[in-house]
Amino acid sequence: MKKFLLPLLALGGTLIASSALAVDGETLYKTKVCAACHAIDTKMVGPAYTDVAEKYAGQDDAVATLMDSIMNGSQGKWGPIPMSPNAVTEEEAKILAEWILQQKK
Repeated sequence: MKKFLLPLLALGGTLIASSALAVDGETLYKTKVCAACHAIDTKMVGPAYTDVAEKYAGQDDAVATLMDSIMNGSQGKWGPIPMSPNAVTEEEAKILAEWILQQKK
C-alpha cells in the first residue's frame, strides 16, 4: 500500500503546486486590489488598462516598467494621484504586467 500511496501523494502535491503557479493575469487583477482603482477599458482613479497598453506598446522595457510600478508604486505618470505599492510577488507583478499589455483597444 505504501508503494502506491507515497507516489500518489507526491504527484498530488506537484499538481497542486503547479496549478497555484498557473494563475492568469485576469484572475490576479480580480483578486488583488488592482480593480479598486483600475478598469480594463474605463478610466477610474487610475488609467484604463487599454490606455496603459497603448502607452507602452512596442517598448522593449514595458514589462519591467509596469512591474516596477506595480510593486513599488508610481507618481506623475498618469496625473497627480499616486499609485500605491501593491503586495504582489515579482512573479505576480510580471503576470499582471504582461496581461495589462495585452489589453489593447
